[in-house]
Amino acid sequence: MVDGDVPERMQAAAFDEFGGPEVITPRILPVPEIADDEVLLKVWSAGVGVWDALEREGVLVPEGAAFPMVPGAEGAGTVAAVGGQVTDVAVGDVVYVYGRTRPKGGFYAEYTATKAQYVAKLPPGVPVEHAGAMPANALTALSGLDVLGLRDGEWVLIFGASGGQGHLAVQLAKRQGLNVIAVASGAEGVALVTRLGADLSVDGHGDVVEVLARVRDVAPDGVGGILAMAGGETLDRLTEALREGGVLAYPNGVQPVPRERPGMTVRAYNGETSPERLQRLNELIEAGPFSVHVAETFPLGRAAEAHRRLQTSYPGRLLLTVT
Repeated sequence: MVDGDVPERMQAAAFDEFGGPEVITPRILPVPEIADDEVLLKVWSAGVGVWDALEREGVLVPEGAAFPMVPGAEGAGTVAAVGGQVTDVAVGDVVYVYGRTRPKGGFYAEYTATKAQYVAKLPPGVPVEHAGAMPANALTALSGLDVLGLRDGEWVLIFGASGGQGHLAVQLAKRQGLNVIAVASGAEGVALVTRLGADLSVDGHGDVVEVLARVRDVAPDGVGGILAMAGGETLDRLTEALREGGVLAYPNGVQPVPRERPGMTVRAYNGETSPERLQRLNELIEAGPFSVHVAETFPLGRAAEAHRRLQTSYPGRLLLTVT
C-alpha cells in the first residue's frame, strides 16, 4: 500500500565523496522504491551521531551504499508505503527506525526505504519531535545493560551518563529496577541525569577521589557493573568501585579502551536491533514518560553544520528536522 501523496523526488543531504563535513550538501534525489519486505518512511526527524561522521569519512559505510550517499542510521516519521510482505505496520503509523543496513540511503532525506524488521511503532511515552534521535542510542544502551546482566536492586555506575547513550541508559536501568550512579559531564549534565531519576549524580570532571568516596557511601559493597560511554583515567580509577567479579561494558568505538584489572571483566558490545529487541525497548519505554534530550536541532539543509557540532561537547543528542 502506498500513500497517494508520495512524490517522485525529494530533498536530501548527501555526499559524492568521503571527507569532512563540507562534503555534505543539499540535493534533490529520487524517492527510493521499496521491496516486498521494506517500508517507505516519510521522515520527520533524524538523529545525528558519530557513526554518521564515520560513514561520511568512509570508515563505516553500509554494505551496498553508493554515491550520492545519504547518511543517517536512525529516524522517525510516518509510514508512507509498505511492501507486500509487511504486516506489522501500515500507512500512516508513526514509527522509529534504526537501520544498520541501508543500501538505498539513510535518514537525512524526506523519504527513506528500510527493512520492515527495523521498524517499530513509536510508543506514547516518547516525545514525537525528538523521536528521531532515540533509536540507535536506546538500543545500544539496552544491549549494554544486557551484557551487564544485573538483577533488580543492584547498583550500576553509568560513566558518560549525560551523553546521547548515557542519558537513555539511566532511564532504562531505572525501569529494570537497578540503582543508578550517574557520572555526568559538568553542572548541566548532573542536572539532566538527576532529573531523569539517577539515585546518585556526580560530576566526572570533579576530583576522582571525592567521586569514589560518594560512590562508596551509597554502594559500600561495590557496584555490580559499570556501563562506560567514554574512556580515560577517571573511568580507570572508578573501576575501583566495582565489586569482585564485576563487569565493565562499553560500546565498540570508545577510546581509549577501558583497562581491565584483576577481579573484573571488561566486555565490548554493539547495539543490536531485531523485532524482539524493539518490542522489549517499547515495553520499557511505555512504563512512563521517556526523555530524549536534544542539545541542538538543525534543519536538513544545515546537515554539514550539525556534523561540525558533533566535534564539540554537548549533553544528549543532535537532531535534524526534516519535515
